[in-house]
Amino acid sequence: MRELGEFGLIARINAGRKQGPGVLLGPGDDAAVVAAPEGRFVVTTDMLVQDRHFRLDWSSGHDIGRKAIAQNAADVVAMGATPSAFVVSFGCPPETPVDFVTDLADGMWAEAERAGASIAGGDVVRAPLLVISVTAFGDPAGREPILKSGARPGDVVAVAGLLGWSAAGLALLLDGDNSENYRCVDASDWPDAVAVHKVPQPPYAAVLTLPPETKINALTDVSDGLLADLGHIAESSGVAIDLDSAALDDPLLETIAQALDASALDWILAGGEDHAFAATFPDSVALPAGWVRIGRVAEGSGVTVDGIARTGPAGWESFA
Repeated sequence: MRELGEFGLIARINAGRKQGPGVLLGPGDDAAVVAAPEGRFVVTTDMLVQDRHFRLDWSSGHDIGRKAIAQNAADVVAMGATPSAFVVSFGCPPETPVDFVTDLADGMWAEAERAGASIAGGDVVRAPLLVISVTAFGDPAGREPILKSGARPGDVVAVAGLLGWSAAGLALLLDGDNSENYRCVDASDWPDAVAVHKVPQPPYAAVLTLPPETKINALTDVSDGLLADLGHIAESSGVAIDLDSAALDDPLLETIAQALDASALDWILAGGEDHAFAATFPDSVALPAGWVRIGRVAEGSGVTVDGIARTGPAGWESFA
């Protein structure tokens, strides 16, 4: 990077890129122009820091780039909006290989396109370690945003996507690091779990392809952990949520947990980073394809499992 320079990199990673319909003006000017067809848009931002959110000995640049976009796109979709554009700020040491940064950009574009959007611009700076900050924009497409405060007693709680698999992948990778308590478990025996940790795959279509008449009362992506994220819905809505552990059972995940002397249910409830979607639907609504019922909304407060409040961590907390 020291030899290529900021503007050389910008030219390299933008060469041949095609902007999506949500971007009216892409890189090249002082700012991008993003469409707001109905006079408003959804916006969110998130940051990844080397050795806190990813490790270079585990993940390729492509993996990290996809992960950075996926976690932001999932937040846009969790509002019921369609991703339209991303703006990326990137910091790295001057000795960072250019090929790594190109691979990172390719991963970002691959995930942006999977989400139906493109990268409108950003910034590149020198930093002591790798830092990636993404801002995502989304088009509500004529719909009201789906909030965390809309859950009602009697609603069905359902999820679309994997739960606990990112935590399982992380546990497998960490097991190889822990020489004192190494369990001789080969992470390559479960490549799917490792892959989900490196590159989450939010099921965007489970939300974006729903018929307009499908009613969702509350919606969130599972980024911090199922208990934590449903806890935000319960608190915002002034309700209680009870989960059915039998509905959360995953036999293959249980096999990985047994090999690591861990709890598959703990991964599912508190693991996070799967970026599945969790929602509450009115009881009268037939669950759409791809959604699985896992619990019920009731009067009260908090989140329980089989009627019992769980102790211990509920999910990710940045300053824990």
